Amino acid sequence: MITERQKQVLTKIVEEYIKTAEPVGSKNICKKINCSSATIRNDMASLEHMGYIEKTHISSGRIPSELGYRYYVDNLMEPSKMTGEDMLKLQTIFHNNSLEISDVIKKSIEVISEMTNYTSIVLGSSAKENKLKKIEVIPIEEEKIIALIVTDKGHVEHKNISIQNISITEVKKTVEVMNDLLMGTPLNEINTKLEFEIKPIIGKYVKQHELLYKAFYNAFSEFSKKHDTHFAGKTNFLGLPEFNTIEKVKNIISKFEDEELINSIEATQNGINIYIGRENKVDEDLAVITTKYIIDGKEETIAIIGPKRMEYNRVVTLLEYIKNNIGR
Repeated sequence: MITERQKQVLTKIVEEYIKTAEPVGSKNICKKINCSSATIRNDMASLEHMGYIEKTHISSGRIPSELGYRYYVDNLMEPSKMTGEDMLKLQTIFHNNSLEISDVIKKSIEVISEMTNYTSIVLGSSAKENKLKKIEVIPIEEEKIIALIVTDKGHVEHKNISIQNISITEVKKTVEVMNDLLMGTPLNEINTKLEFEIKPIIGKYVKQHELLYKAFYNAFSEFSKKHDTHFAGKTNFLGLPEFNTIEKVKNIISKFEDEELINSIEATQNGINIYIGRENKVDEDLAVITTKYIIDGKEETIAIIGPKRMEYNRVVTLLEYIKNNIGR
C-alpha cells in the first residue's frame, strides 16, 4: 500500500525526470518535501520494491518505471493550465474562418508539435469512407504506367503498374470502362465490382486482361486499407536524449513509415487515452496519447507520440482544448 508521502515522492520523481531526463536523487526530493534525506531514501526504497521506480546503473538516483508512470497518470497527475501563449496560437487557427475544418485540425497538431517537441498524427477517415472520383493513367516507360486514383474527398493515391505486352490503348480503354462503372463506389467495394463487372468486359478486347485486372485489383486492395494520415514533427524525437543512438533512430523512423502500424493506433475509446511503453503498439520506449473526434459523422483520431517521460498533463490539456473546439 502506497502512503501519502510516498505518493508525493513518486510525483516529484516523475515530474523532475520529465523535466530533466536525469535520475532523481533523495537530496533533490528533500528540497521539495519537508523530510529528512533518510526518510526520503526509505520511501524511495519502498517505491522501488513496489515497482514504481527504478535505479539506473549510472547513478544512485531513480527514474519512474512504466508502472510508476501509469500510477502517476491514473492517480496523481493534476491537469495543467494552458498558457496564454499556447491558447493564443490555437485560437488564431480556430478563429480563422477561411480554413476548412480538416485544415484547422492539421494546423493545430502542427502547433502542438512545435510547442511540445513531440510527434503528432491525424488519422483521418479510412479509405473505405472515400468514394472513387476518377482513375487516370500516365505512361512513364515503355512498359510501365502510374495509375492515379482520386477520391471524392480529394485524396490521391498512385501506383506503379507494369503493362508488359499490353498496349497503352488497351490500358486507356480499360480505365475508361472503370471510370464509367466505378465512379461513386466506396473504395472497399471496388474489387468486388472489378471481379464481377469489369473483368468480363475487358476480357473481350484485352488479350492480357488478367494481368491488367490483377494490377488494379492489388492497387485497390492496398488503398482500401489506408487512412488519410497527416504527420507533424515526425523527426522531433531526434533531439530527445532517449533516442541518442543510430539504432534507436532507425527503429523509430521505420515504425513511423509502417502504415499498418500507424493505422493501428486509431482511438477506439471515448475521451483521452494514454498508452505508456509496452501498452502502445508503436514502441515500448514511447508513450502515445490519443483522442477521437467526429467530422461529418465520421470518427477520426489525433495521436501525440513522445517519450515515456512525456508531459502528460500538458498534452492532455492541449488535446482536450482541440477536441472541445472541434465540437463547437
